[in-house]
Amino acid sequence: MIDLNLHHLPPPPARKDYRIGVIGSGFIVRDVQLVAYRDAGYHVAAITSRNLDSAREVAQVRGIPVVHESWQALLEDQSIEVLDIAVPPAAQPEIIEQAVRHASHIRGILAQKPLALDYRQARDLVARCAQAGIRLAVNQNMRYDQSIRALKTLLTRGDLGEPVLATIEMRAIPHWKPWARNSQRLTLAVMSIHHLDCFRYLFGNPDSVYASARPDPRTRFAHRDGIVLYILEYANGLRASSWDDVWAGPAREGGAPDLYIKWRVEGDRGMAQGTIGWPGYPNAVPSTIQFTTAQQPGVWFSPSWQEVWFPDAFQGTMGDLLDSLATGRTPAISGADNLGTLALVEACYRSLDEHRPVALREITEETA
Repeated sequence: MIDLNLHHLPPPPARKDYRIGVIGSGFIVRDVQLVAYRDAGYHVAAITSRNLDSAREVAQVRGIPVVHESWQALLEDQSIEVLDIAVPPAAQPEIIEQAVRHASHIRGILAQKPLALDYRQARDLVARCAQAGIRLAVNQNMRYDQSIRALKTLLTRGDLGEPVLATIEMRAIPHWKPWARNSQRLTLAVMSIHHLDCFRYLFGNPDSVYASARPDPRTRFAHRDGIVLYILEYANGLRASSWDDVWAGPAREGGAPDLYIKWRVEGDRGMAQGTIGWPGYPNAVPSTIQFTTAQQPGVWFSPSWQEVWFPDAFQGTMGDLLDSLATGRTPAISGADNLGTLALVEACYRSLDEHRPVALREITEETA
């Protein structure tokens, strides 16, 4: 008998009442993270932002009692136990470094992805937090999409057998933030990082990756990684590949749109496929999963749920950090684990530059 309880939601943290201080007041904070935290019962005690008017508006709308004049002032607030940093990646390292040096009351940090602009800097931040006894986690929220967690359950239970081929196909048109426009890195660092991290979550680290890219015709500022394709090679023969298409056809230039994210995993004893509901945002579109297994031949199973990636998955990223503080375990999305994802991003960029497969060890050993 097939168990249809696929644990698409993570368990709640053992303790929810840690006092959270939020740095940043953009759309993701206002309408996604803080909504998720409210629904989960987390305690957001203070907020700040470089735009204080925005921080005050978010505080009023989301019921946050304290607005600090600066992130430095928030770090000085001795009541804050957990930092939630939601700023551009170029600005994030300084905040983490200052928290390590001057905020001994901070016990945990949830940082945005990418953790830093390069692997070496990220590794330094991870080491600094470890030395200071601060639990550092990275907001790799696609791991908490309900269909991805359900897929992980199938893989862990062995319902699909040995994985043979895994694919993600994204046809979506992102809104590039100003910090991304000013960076030399685009799709791989902003969008593909979700898919690369999910492949690692599902299957572990690959041996190597080969990436190919071309500019996106719609994106007017200079960039090299617009539309990106890549293949992850695993020692056991598994191949995982993603097509990250941020052009998605002339949907903004007069053509009819066809936007979606699909994934599929084929094993030697079963197969699963699904969709990610995010392209439908702000409509609440749940992600989906279908699977079949040789344990019960000829049958497709299609469990469903009401939760959605934006905002519900963000309960999981903060909840994982809070639970790690309460129980003493390492966060599942720890900074140390995230170095593997950043190494994979770096390997993709090197592959673009040198037109060859790049082994992960080239990145990790080179900077050791």
